[in-house]
Amino acid sequence: MSNILSDTDLGILFRDARTHSEWLDKDVSPILLEAIYDLVKMGPTSFNCNPLRILYLTTRESRERLRPMLSKGNADKTMVAPVTAILAWDTQFYELLPKLFPHSDVRANFEGKPEHCETTGFRNSSLQGAYFIIAARAVGLDCGPMSGFDNEKVDAEFFPDGRLKSNFLCNLGYGDASKLRPRSPRLDFDEACQIL
Repeated sequence: MSNILSDTDLGILFRDARTHSEWLDKDVSPILLEAIYDLVKMGPTSFNCNPLRILYLTTRESRERLRPMLSKGNADKTMVAPVTAILAWDTQFYELLPKLFPHSDVRANFEGKPEHCETTGFRNSSLQGAYFIIAARAVGLDCGPMSGFDNEKVDAEFFPDGRLKSNFLCNLGYGDASKLRPRSPRLDFDEACQIL
């Protein structure tokens, strides 16, 4: 892994990338949605547990089902987004560990241990959610990740069997850069980091 991305690539993923709330009227190809996951699944997780599950809402009707659960500030931008992804985690992710971590049977670390499952599942789905944002940017899409919704109601509406739990939402599409506000400040290295 001795290669470094170009400044252009780093700009696409980080420096120039922004969180979008306004969207161009342009559809997102299902091929790109699959491409995002094909990148996400390659990122590291604990025991390769891969607890992230993604539900892509690609129609206005499917996003209207989500509207009552959204905060006021998130409703309108979600209704006009080409795609809204519900990023969730599988509460029984450990059932797939024999496939995902075949060199050792680690299911006993999780079976009958709901608190450990929740900590591991939520943490690793959050990690995979970060990969999701980077992957979406890498395939040419803009993102609008957000909290500001009622998790319990989203879960009841979209995951009624209780196995999946929502983590966060992310609007996807082609953002209208003309409607971005100036970038908010970030902490400098010395404010956020130490080297011991």
